[in-house]
Amino acid sequence: MTADNLRLQQFLNRFLLSLPPATVLPPAGRQAAVLVPVIARPRPTLLLTRRASALRKHSGQVAFPGGMKDSCDSSLVQTALREAWEEVGIRPASVQVCGVLPAVSSSTGFQVTPVVGIVRPDHHWSASPGEVESFFEIPLELALCSERYIPLTVERAGLRRELWFSTFRDYLIWGMTAGLLRQLAQQVANPEKTV
Repeated sequence: MTADNLRLQQFLNRFLLSLPPATVLPPAGRQAAVLVPVIARPRPTLLLTRRASALRKHSGQVAFPGGMKDSCDSSLVQTALREAWEEVGIRPASVQVCGVLPAVSSSTGFQVTPVVGIVRPDHHWSASPGEVESFFEIPLELALCSERYIPLTVERAGLRRELWFSTFRDYLIWGMTAGLLRQLAQQVANPEKTV
């Protein structure tokens, strides 16, 4: 096993140690899921998208592939895989699902479940023009550096919230995506702690 494969395996082991029980589901209501695609390159990367600028909500934002659970989806894992296929052409069969992170609430009222999966590096991505403007990969080691995420407290409708920000090249990563990356970074760094 090469040093890079060992690093990826260590990441997986730490993540798996912190998985919530498989039976835990987010509260009923508006559910969504995103795929956190780890690309199994010699130096693993994460695939992120920039949402199409013509979208009504969250246009131009950096995000993981994902979206709302459809009635035809048998699970939130299936939702994440279907959305990744529709948005960037990741075939569900090419994803080794590792597990899920706890669901988080979005500012639009969804419970979003992040699904972590390993994707073969020989895959050819293709952006869905109506949903994704572009996509890019960030080195996993860089994405899992929790010091990269800067907090900003904002007040909206009388409620104070902490948002997270980071940058990579000319991409601004913020909001739920940055929060999920920070959560994953902390979980991998401290698998015995609940984040």
